[in-house]
Amino acid sequence: MLQCTAFTELPEMGARVALMGLEDEPGEAAEAPELDDFLLCELGEHEETVEHAAQLPSVSASGGRDLWMFWTDGDGRRKFRFAELLPCPAVIHRLSVQDGDACVLYDRHPATHSWDVTDPLADLMAERIREDVRRDREGGPG
Repeated sequence: MLQCTAFTELPEMGARVALMGLEDEPGEAAEAPELDDFLLCELGEHEETVEHAAQLPSVSASGGRDLWMFWTDGDGRRKFRFAELLPCPAVIHRLSVQDGDACVLYDRHPATHSWDVTDPLADLMAERIREDVRRDREGGPG
């Protein structure tokens, strides 16, 4: 399944307030993380009635929870909300029972797990980077 292509500008003040509300680990003071200006929905393609979702970077997760921003577009307005959620507990084992890939979305997310979501643009960018590295190692023209 392809990744949802919805993106939004991050409401920085709302994000900072939500990040300040996270509990620090005992004896630690959290630094303010670097925030991107725009967020891309991390879910696979989904119905218009489902909220878009993107995880915000945080220095410390509160009780194993991650901070997510959700947004919807409707009535000509974009609505945001922030929530601390547990990570999805799903793990897929491909070739080994011991090694697995964990879903990087939140618990009870809609649609498919993260390992079934493909991002063609990110794949293309990764391939171009691999080609540049290979050329540099071989000393070929750029």
